[in-house]
This record gives sequence, structure tokens and C-alpha cells, in this order.
Amino acid sequence: MTQPRSVRPFYRPMRPRRRDEPHRSATPLELFFDLCFVVAVAQAATSLHHYLAEDHLAHAVTGYLMVFFAIWWSWMNFTWFASAYDTDDDVYRITTLVQIAGALILAAGVPDAFANGDFTVITYGYVVMRLAAVVHWSRAAAGDPAHRPAARRYALGVTVVQLGWLLRLLLPDEWGIASFVVLAVADLLVPALAERPGMTPWHPAHITERYGLFTLIVLGEAVGAVSLAIQDGLDAGEHDLWSLAAAGAVIVFSLWWLYFDRPNEAPDRLPYSLIWGYGHYLVFAAIAAVGAGLGVAVDYERHLAHISGRTAGYAVAVPLAVYLLTIWGLHVRRQQHGGVVVAYPVVALLALLTPLGPAPVYVLAALLVALVALTVLLRRRDPGLSATVADPA
Repeated sequence: MTQPRSVRPFYRPMRPRRRDEPHRSATPLELFFDLCFVVAVAQAATSLHHYLAEDHLAHAVTGYLMVFFAIWWSWMNFTWFASAYDTDDDVYRITTLVQIAGALILAAGVPDAFANGDFTVITYGYVVMRLAAVVHWSRAAAGDPAHRPAARRYALGVTVVQLGWLLRLLLPDEWGIASFVVLAVADLLVPALAERPGMTPWHPAHITERYGLFTLIVLGEAVGAVSLAIQDGLDAGEHDLWSLAAAGAVIVFSLWWLYFDRPNEAPDRLPYSLIWGYGHYLVFAAIAAVGAGLGVAVDYERHLAHISGRTAGYAVAVPLAVYLLTIWGLHVRRQQHGGVVVAYPVVALLALLTPLGPAPVYVLAALLVALVALTVLLRRRDPGLSATVADPA
């Protein structure tokens, strides 16, 4: 006899998920959430590419770091919440879809933020996402007595900071960067303070998978940026870009290899979980910036960029060095030992020197291939190394 299919309820109490729940994996809603953030990441990377090529370096970097913070922080907060509380009732889905709508509003405001320093639309989209998160945390406070103090602190902290973001729109333009930094720090402090009474029951393996999936999405954006730049060149009849395209592909492939070479499970205790989670801002932002930098390198080869060859080289080398140093600090240094630990900062330093010579993109590709080869060689010599992740406590 066929068993009746269970029906998802419209509303049910929000209970915590188990931290040791087996086979915990990303849900279709989480994957949809990630994919909708692709639009915002693409807008940020495209704007960075454009303003770097136009030689507006300080404007490009400042705008990019600010815009990417809004993207990353909204994604990260939903990700950790969903790892601890995913009831999958209709109210939860609707609230999450509101957050996705906020991400699309944010993406629509990226061009104005870069062109005119106008963060109004981005702020509205960001506040929509964060206030929807307050609904999530309020439900968690009602349904999970054991973690009610943490959930209430989250709800209160997020609400107060969002009022600050809205009030920031009334400030004079010359206060823009300083007020952004103050409010960004306030946002970062909310989880650090809220988790103190007792950590919410997020799942370390699930968090690791979610971060890995977002890394793949940002890598995909980097590949897309290079592909579009090459396609524009071919459409214009410039067929001498294939070697540059190959070097760019090798760089992106190497970034993927180095991130996923060994298991990188998130630490399960404060403050290391916060360091690991927050540190990925640099990982994600650097990957997308590498894609933008490769697009700038293509523009330089096509004589479309209003910058020197050295500046075009640094557009790739700087975010690549940031990426290497960040994954060295978050993953490699606490999992491995010997030559590979030294190799990451050495290659990062050499990467920063490549724009001083000819063909920096090609040299960067060669350096990354050498680093990948070294990690593979050492893993084959010691396959038991890093079979488990050491918690640095």
C-alpha cells in the first residue's frame, strides 16, 4: 500500500538542527539563494574591472570592498542561520525569498555605487535582507529556549545596526567611508556578542560545504569574466588572445585546486569559527577580483585600458596574493607542515613582484602551477597528513 506523502506545513515552531546530524547537506533553497547572489557578485566584479581599466584605482578598490562586504555579509549570515535552524516550512521559505529579493535590489544598486558613490539602493536591498533575518531570529528565539538569549541578541543587534545603515543615508558625503567602516564593524560584532551565551547549533560540515559551494560560484564568475573579455576580443577580430586566455584559465583552475586540495572543515569553537568565517570575505572577494583583473589584462592587450602594463599586472597579482595568504592562514597553516606551509607566502611574495617584469599573467600562471605541483607531491609522500582537520584550540 502506498504511504501518503508528508505535507510541508505553513508554519511550525523553529527547532534547532543537531550539530552531529548525519548526511547534512545544502538544500535546494540554499542553492537557489546562492545562485541569486551571482547577480550581485557579477555586478561588483564587472564594475571593478571597468574602473580599474579606466585608471580610477582608489575609487575602484574602495567601492568594490564596500559593495562586496554587503554581498558577503548578507550571504554569510543566512548561511550560518540556516545551518542551525532550517524548518523548511512555508513561512521560512517566504522569508528567505524576501532575502533573495533584497539581494536583487542590492545588485541593481551596484552601478550607482561605483559611478556616483550613491549607496542608497544598495542600502535598501541590504536592509531588506537583514530585516528578514530578524524575522528568522525572532522565530528561533520563540522556538528554541536553550538558545533564546543568543537568538534575541541577534535580532536586537541586527535591528539596531540596520537603523544605523538607514541613518547613514542622511549623512554628508564626506562621512561616507568613515560611517561605513563604523557600521561594518558593528555588524561584525553582532555574532561575536550574540554567540557568547552559548553557540547556536550550526553544523560544521554543513558550513564547510556551503562555503565551498560559494567558492565555486565566485570561481565561476572569474571564469565568466575572462571568457567575456576574450569573446569581445575575438568579435573585434583580435585572434592573438588565446595564450592569455589559457594563462587566465590556468590561474583560475589553480585557485580551485588549492582551495579544495584537502578537507577544510570549519572550526567548531569560538573564536576560531568567527576567524574562519570572517576570513572568507578575503577569499571570495579576492577570487572575484582576480577575474576582474584578468579582464583588465585582456583590455590592456587590446589597447583599451588606460593604464600601464605594470598596473594591469598588479590588478591580477594583488588579489591573487591576498587569496594565497588568506587560505594559508585559514587552512594550510593549521593543517599541514613542512615545505608547503612556507611555499604559500613565498609564492604570494613572488606574485607581487611579477608586474615588475614582462608577461606577469603568464608568470603568475607558472607560479601557481608550481605551487599546485608541490602540494600534490607532498600529499603523495604523506597521504595521511591532514586526513583530519586539527582544531587550533
